[in-house]
Amino acid sequence: MVTLFLINWATILQIMEKLLSIETILALIVGTIGGMIIGALPGLSATMGVALLIPVTFGMDPVSGLTMLTAIYTSAIYGGSISAILIHTPGTPASAATALDGYQMTLQGKGMKALGVTTISSMIGGVISAVALLFLAPPLSLISLKFNAPEYFLIAVFGLTIIGSLSAGSMVKGLASGVFGMVIALIGVDILTGYPRYTFGISSLESGISLVPAMIGLFSLSQVMIQVEKMGTKSVKFTGELKGKVLPTMQEFKSIFPTIIRSSFIGIFVGMLPGAGGDIGSWVGYNEAKRFSKHPEKFGTGIIEGVAAPEAANNAVTGGALIPLLTLGIPGSATTAVLLGGLFIQGLIPGRELFTTHANITYSVIFGFIIANFLMGIAGLSAARLLVKVTEVPSSVLAPIIVVFSVVGSYAINNNVFDIYVMLFFGLAGYLMRKTGFHPAPVVLAIILGPLAENGFRQSLILSRGNMLDYFMSRPICLILIALIILSLFSPMILNRFKERQTTKAKEGISTSS
Repeated sequence: MVTLFLINWATILQIMEKLLSIETILALIVGTIGGMIIGALPGLSATMGVALLIPVTFGMDPVSGLTMLTAIYTSAIYGGSISAILIHTPGTPASAATALDGYQMTLQGKGMKALGVTTISSMIGGVISAVALLFLAPPLSLISLKFNAPEYFLIAVFGLTIIGSLSAGSMVKGLASGVFGMVIALIGVDILTGYPRYTFGISSLESGISLVPAMIGLFSLSQVMIQVEKMGTKSVKFTGELKGKVLPTMQEFKSIFPTIIRSSFIGIFVGMLPGAGGDIGSWVGYNEAKRFSKHPEKFGTGIIEGVAAPEAANNAVTGGALIPLLTLGIPGSATTAVLLGGLFIQGLIPGRELFTTHANITYSVIFGFIIANFLMGIAGLSAARLLVKVTEVPSSVLAPIIVVFSVVGSYAINNNVFDIYVMLFFGLAGYLMRKTGFHPAPVVLAIILGPLAENGFRQSLILSRGNMLDYFMSRPICLILIALIILSLFSPMILNRFKERQTTKAKEGISTSS
C-alpha cells in the first residue's frame, strides 16, 4: 500500500500517457522480441544486449529507453531457455538448469510443451518479481535519505566489493578487474582540484573515459571476437521435429503452479542479493522443486517441474535485482551493473529521488517492466515454432551486424570519433580478459562507482577532520555498511560452493535415476 500512497492522480495520468505513447509501445516490442532473440543465440547474453542498445536510448525519452532496456533484460533471460531446451546449449548461464529436463523432453518429442511451460513459468516469475519491485522499492528507498558523504563512500565500496561476486571464476580475478576499472575511472580532470590526471596530453581524455563506448567494447565487441574464433567449429543445430501442443493441460498447470510460485519468491530473494544472478536463482529453484517433489527421482528425466522451477526463478531474479539497483545504486547482477550506466546516461541517480522527483519516470518504467513480461509470454507462446530458427543463425551473419551497431553506437553518443577508438581499445581489452578468465562486468562497475567512492572519501576526510575511524564508527548506517562489505568479500566463495553443490546434486540425481 505504501506505493499507492506515493502515486497521486497526476502521476497516474502521466504514467498512462507515457506508457501509451507510440515510442514506448515500439520500445516494448523491440526490447521484448530483441531480448528473446539475443538470449536464444548461444554465446550472446542479456548483458551484451543491454550494453549494445544503450546508445540507442540516448536520444529517446527516459521512459521509452529504460523500458526497452529492462524488456531486453527479462526477455533475454527467457530466451536463453530456447536453445537450452532444443539443442542442450544454454543461451545464457541462467538457463543451465533448464537444460537438464528441457532437453530430455525434446528427445521424448515434447519440445513444444517444454517451450510452453518455460514461457508460462518465465512470464509468471517475471510478473511477480515486477510487482515485488513496485511495492518493495519505494519504502526501501527511504534509507537513502539518511546518506551523507561517509555513507556514499561506503555504499560505493560495497558496490566495488561485489566485483568478486560478478567474476565468473575466482574472486581475486574479479577484484583485479575492479582495480583496472578504478584506474580507468581516475582518468580525467580531478573532481576537487580541477587538475588533469593520466591524460598524457590528450585533450579528449580530460572529460574522462566515456562509459558507453567502454561498455560496448567490453561486452559486445569482445563477444564478437570470441564468436569469430569459433566460426571454424561445427555448431550444434536442432535436427528434431517440434510436435504437439505448446500449452500444458489444465491438470499439468495445476501441478506445477505451486512450484512456479515458490520458485518466483526464491528468485526475488536471490536477485536482491548483490552478485548472485540468475544462474544461482535457477539452481536454487531447481533444487527446492526437487526437494518438495513427490517424485524427486524423475528430475533429470524430462519432468515439467524441472523446467518450470528454474525458469520461474531466473526470470524472478530480474525484478529482484532491480530493487537494490533503484533504491541504493547496488547492482544485483552483471546486467544491472550495465543498467546502472543506462540510468546515469539519462541523468537519473538511484535513491529516494527516483520515487519522488522522478516518480513519473520510475513508475512508468516499472509498469512497463510488468507489461514486457506479459508481452514476452504472449510472443513466446505465439512464435514457439519459429523460435527454433533463431538458434540456427550463423556467427558469420551476426558478427558484422554487431560490429556496425558497436561503431555507430559509440560514435552517436558524443559525435566523437575518439569514442570509436575507446570502444576498440576496450573491445580488445575485454577479449583478452575473457580469454584469461577475467570478467568485464567488474570493470564497468568500477568505472561507474569509482568517482562516487573518491568524492565520498575526500568529503569524509574533511568532515572527520582527519579522524575517519571514529567518525565512521559514530554513524549506525556506516557500521551496517562495513559489516555488509566484509560479508560481500566472503560471499563469492560461499556462492560458488553452493552452486557447485547444487550442480553436483542435480547430476547425481540424474545418474541415479538413469
